[in-house]
Amino acid sequence: MTLFLLILAAYLIGAIPTGVILTRLVGGEDVRNAGSGNIGATNVYRVAGRKLGVITLVGDCLKGVIPLLIAQQGFNLSSSGIALVALAAFIGHCYPVYLGFKGGKGVATALGIFLVLSPLSVLCLLVVFVSVLWKSRYISLASISAAATVPLLVLLFEGAFALFVVTLVIAAMVIWKHRANIERLRSGTESKFKV
Repeated sequence: MTLFLLILAAYLIGAIPTGVILTRLVGGEDVRNAGSGNIGATNVYRVAGRKLGVITLVGDCLKGVIPLLIAQQGFNLSSSGIALVALAAFIGHCYPVYLGFKGGKGVATALGIFLVLSPLSVLCLLVVFVSVLWKSRYISLASISAAATVPLLVLLFEGAFALFVVTLVIAAMVIWKHRANIERLRSGTESKFKV
């Protein structure tokens, strides 16, 4: 029963639409109706500016951090239980009940999850992400590259099979959520990141 409640709480926390809430609080346009229509930090950055984009990134990241810290510190869960809580938070962001199950791509929330579960993996992923972004100027390509790399890093540094399986699912979902970006990358129409 405790695990079920933790999974439910993780989903509901993960489902909080940070970017939508923030842009509404400042009186801006609904981020779902502007730019790419995505609720994540990149689109908020493009639509509402750098400051709100960074705050959205932090907020989405915390949606992965908070449920896991609660689960780890307050409850004696197995690695499988922790992995399920992580997956619930991630699914919450991607398919939020508050927005009719139409959410973001999950990159920032996944970052929060792995900051808690595998900080060494995150250090390596940052190198991958920044290197690809620096060379290509495509956030989508950097995100896809990091997602493709994370399962191997988690397996290398953590070794827990349940966490590895959930990491595979998260990575696959991140890449799947970027399928439109992949098509634009192939056609040469993807937007480059501008500082």
